[in-house]
Amino acid sequence: MDLAYRIYGAGPTLVLVHGVVHRQQAWTPVIQKLAEHRRVVTVDLPGHGQSPHLGEGDDAAHMMADILENFIGEVTPRGELAHVAGNSLGGWLALELAARGAVASATALSPAGFWLNSLDERRTVETFRGLRFVSRALGPVRLHALRNTAVRSAALAPFFSRPWRISPEDAAADAASLANNVTAERVAESTFQLSAPVDESIPVTVQWGGLDFILPVYQAFRVREKFPHADLVIMPLAGHVPMNDDPDGVVSVLLKGSAVRSAPVQQVAAPAA
Repeated sequence: MDLAYRIYGAGPTLVLVHGVVHRQQAWTPVIQKLAEHRRVVTVDLPGHGQSPHLGEGDDAAHMMADILENFIGEVTPRGELAHVAGNSLGGWLALELAARGAVASATALSPAGFWLNSLDERRTVETFRGLRFVSRALGPVRLHALRNTAVRSAALAPFFSRPWRISPEDAAADAASLANNVTAERVAESTFQLSAPVDESIPVTVQWGGLDFILPVYQAFRVREKFPHADLVIMPLAGHVPMNDDPDGVVSVLLKGSAVRSAPVQQVAAPAA
């Protein structure tokens, strides 16, 4: 699958993966500073932004992980193993690739998959569906309504701790995707189970926002059940999508998480003649 992507800067490759119904522009607040130290790759996931729709299959999240793993191999210089970071769904994808041993490091910002139980997971899904309903109800007046700072702040509060920082145009684009994205329901029904044992030689960093109302911060304390070696960072004043809330803090987390030397791809020696 040909995914839409952009590349910035130079250095070790760091692939940034957005969350469900979002797009690669979610990373705009942190790209400039990251690109001073990393070769930054942003990408639209299947069914998001400018990328084609996800094909048929039983588990959308694992299908996306397969596609993302292939994509990263294609955009990473030969002989290098990329670092990956993601938010929400993108955070789970980053951790899944770490579990597969497919990346040099993984940094996850408020990742999916750490619900306390099935009721906690259902709360997340129903919250998301409620927000989709509201966005659909706004319909053609969406942009006009979101030009009002108070309306925009209330509408985006579940995602950002500083929602007034989001422009009306970006807010309207995100709201339209929330209302109309056909991949979202398939993602909601995914299992979010890691497909491989955890390799503790791969550095893992997990950041969580204290003001995250989509995936509340209490879920962070399940991280070490699956990743005992993870570096857990709590940002008390950040929301679910922290790149706008605290760009400098997120840049620091991403640079530290990908600070290890970019690992070389293991080469298999040819048999002797």
